[in-house]
Amino acid sequence: MMQLVRSAYVIARRDFAATVLSKAFIFFLLGPLFPLLLGGLFGTIGARVATQTERPTVAVVGTQSDFTRYSNARNQLAEAMGEQQVVRLIYVTQDPADRGHPERVLTSSSVSARAVLYGSLDEPHVVGNLSPNDPVASQLRLIVKTAREPESRAAPLSMTRAEAAPPGLSQDRALTGQLGQMILFFLTILLSGMLLSQLIEEKSNKIIEVIAAAVPIDALFVGKLFAMLAASVLGIVVWVGSGALLVQLVKQGGVSALPPPAVGWPAFLTFGVTYFAMNYLLLGAVFLTIGAQATTVREVQTLSMPVTFAQVLIFGFASTSIGSPNSPEALAAAVFPLSSPMVMLARAAEVPGLWTHVAALAWQLLWVVLILRMGARLFRTTVLKSGPRPRWWKRKPVT
Repeated sequence: MMQLVRSAYVIARRDFAATVLSKAFIFFLLGPLFPLLLGGLFGTIGARVATQTERPTVAVVGTQSDFTRYSNARNQLAEAMGEQQVVRLIYVTQDPADRGHPERVLTSSSVSARAVLYGSLDEPHVVGNLSPNDPVASQLRLIVKTAREPESRAAPLSMTRAEAAPPGLSQDRALTGQLGQMILFFLTILLSGMLLSQLIEEKSNKIIEVIAAAVPIDALFVGKLFAMLAASVLGIVVWVGSGALLVQLVKQGGVSALPPPAVGWPAFLTFGVTYFAMNYLLLGAVFLTIGAQATTVREVQTLSMPVTFAQVLIFGFASTSIGSPNSPEALAAAVFPLSSPMVMLARAAEVPGLWTHVAALAWQLLWVVLILRMGARLFRTTVLKSGPRPRWWKRKPVT
């Protein structure tokens, strides 16, 4: 046992240093930043375009004093409803030749308005693509009513602050569990591919046979698996540590707005790191088993594609536990080893208690050992040709 641990430590230290100290690892760390930057840039542009297109504009044709009163009334409505929820008013000076035809403002290339408000304050008229029950028309009625009574003020309202129990706390906690599941899934899928690329590189260079002759196969698999886990954790630490946007989200309530998990934030974050490690070990053990059977990059891609699709199905299977952690589907997903880490992380957000997580971690660790033993045996018999001889009925006839 001690020899296995020492051999695995040597392999893990070698692979960790070869991965982290390489130039490719720097580009690997910078890789996720480019999609985030592009996503943030295009998201900002899209949000600005959506705001400008969804927020209707109404042109006001009339005197400057009437427009001032309309604008003040509109600002009062915006204070109550929010700036982005109220129509935008613009003042338009109509050409003398077009007086009496306010609809021509809608076809003007210099004005992009959905409707035109014209006439005096006592007899206003609206022309445009509006129906009487349109929200824009309802807002214009309130704006005109407030503009006619500029001296009116909102009635004083006596308020007393009291803490109330949040309704639907279980549904809110399900959101925290779902977010944790998604982060766990995408991080594992993103980082577990390093195992395949490194193993196929060593197999193509015939290095894996030399290493396998010096250390046990089980130690080889364990060492590689934990080395890539340590490199993945290092990458996550770098990404989180360099994420200035994450600090801004916390300050502005983006993360703090999430409902607290049932086990509390310290335990939930601890389970998040632990279940990421277990999910990575389980997936990595499967990928190592697949990579051990392949000899070329094409074979790796062919074999890993069904596993990737299967992981999407497993993620969907694990998502059935959201909102109903004690249902038969959720319990089955918690028992199935490949979906168990994601299900149990969501369960930590919805259900209090710690003993179930201890049992789940022991169950997942058992399956990591079983998958690694199976992968090592397959590697020994199919690649190194050093396993036990097949039974007499499986032997090929001698020609």
